[in-house]
Amino acid sequence: MGALNPTLSFPTFLVSSIWSSGWRGPMAFKTLVRALAPALVLSPYGTLALPSQSQPSLRRLKCRTFCTNSSSIAVAAPGDCYPEYDRLLPCPSHNRSPRVEHLVVLEGGLVLDFICKALNLPPLYVADLIHFGAVYYALVCPEPPPTATPEQIRLFKEVTAPSVLKKRSSIKGKTVREAQKTFRIAHVDEFVESGTYLRVHVHPKRFPRCYEIDWKSRIIAVTESFVVLDKPAGTSVGGTTDNVEESCATFASRALGLPITLKTTHQIDNCTEGCVVLAKTKEYCSIFHGKIREKQVKKLYLALAAAPVPVGIISHYMRPVNIAPRIVSTGFVRGWHLCQLEVLECCEVPWPNATISAQYCIQDCGWPSKGTAYECKINLLTGKTHQIRAQLAACGAPIVGDSMYMPAVVKEMKDLLVNPFCERDIGGMSLEDREKAITEWISQYGKEPSVAIGLQACQISWDEGEHFYTAGAPWWR
Repeated sequence: MGALNPTLSFPTFLVSSIWSSGWRGPMAFKTLVRALAPALVLSPYGTLALPSQSQPSLRRLKCRTFCTNSSSIAVAAPGDCYPEYDRLLPCPSHNRSPRVEHLVVLEGGLVLDFICKALNLPPLYVADLIHFGAVYYALVCPEPPPTATPEQIRLFKEVTAPSVLKKRSSIKGKTVREAQKTFRIAHVDEFVESGTYLRVHVHPKRFPRCYEIDWKSRIIAVTESFVVLDKPAGTSVGGTTDNVEESCATFASRALGLPITLKTTHQIDNCTEGCVVLAKTKEYCSIFHGKIREKQVKKLYLALAAAPVPVGIISHYMRPVNIAPRIVSTGFVRGWHLCQLEVLECCEVPWPNATISAQYCIQDCGWPSKGTAYECKINLLTGKTHQIRAQLAACGAPIVGDSMYMPAVVKEMKDLLVNPFCERDIGGMSLEDREKAITEWISQYGKEPSVAIGLQACQISWDEGEHFYTAGAPWWR
């Protein structure tokens, strides 16, 4: 499909909003890139198509711009393309649809002024975005994804042509790859020169739970080098790509009156509660990372499973792709990562009642029997993202409230063959059939829990028990 290319200009700034979020590698979640003109919709599988009833904006702005959307959208009426914005605070109770803008600066100026004019956003709102860490830059525009249009590719070649780059003193001595590395914009008055790439997360992921917590009561220990926090569910340890403000590190630092924000040493999922270690200095952060690499840090978890789990070591192989939900197989698959956990004990407990479930926004997920749950104490032998959640789901015992994994198990209970990795040797599947099965499986499931699931990092220790810390009672007790 040919590119849509309305040509427009600002008095002192010129912007081109370019390719969709699919190129961003680690940031694999779907995004909404709003346009100032006609729209191109990027399907979940990377194909481009025009949305129905799409029409160009009648704004008197001038830029080349493209819109991609991860779901169906209602195209705004002419002159009403954008929602009203004010400030990022107070925090809304629900997140807006993700929106990420990719821009190339074609005439230099202050970053705040540029973004305001390019995206038609109020200065205070853009200032908040920068404060939240939601604006990034690179000296040189990254390569476009395979789904880029000819016009987008042409723009990339134009701003990265050797004849253009050699005139830019800011990248002298750097390779193109080094100049394409992204960094956060730290100040509203930073100057961005012509050719600079900007990524603006207009709708950062929000964490309203941060404003509901008594953070001092969640502090387990404070030492000269680190702080141990009983992390609440529904919060991020160190922030997200687009929001470092609403995080455990930031709010715990404020609660303790620390002049410098605590630093993240390890992660647990947003929907998980329990022990996390936050470093006071970069030096101790490096020290703790070293202890993790040398397997000196031991973590125990409590998991509230919907079905009984056998005591002992459970092994699976996890697909080495940074996309949720994580896919695991009971059989060996070449290139997949071995995941192991040890179930130390498993006992019957009451299923959380309606009051507790409502308090922590526990999602129903369609599990057929809600009389009894099973509290498992787990020693995590390998530390992969979503490992406990994915492994227990693969055992037919998903974690209570886990909307990312439980619905798939419910479906599988009715038809075993819907799961391409159920109790059969997938090593015999062709690579093409395997990838097709994975794509279909992931497309059906993967809704992130809104606040909490039945999972707690209940204990953390290192240096052979010299440092030993325990979280409070889990939310379901």
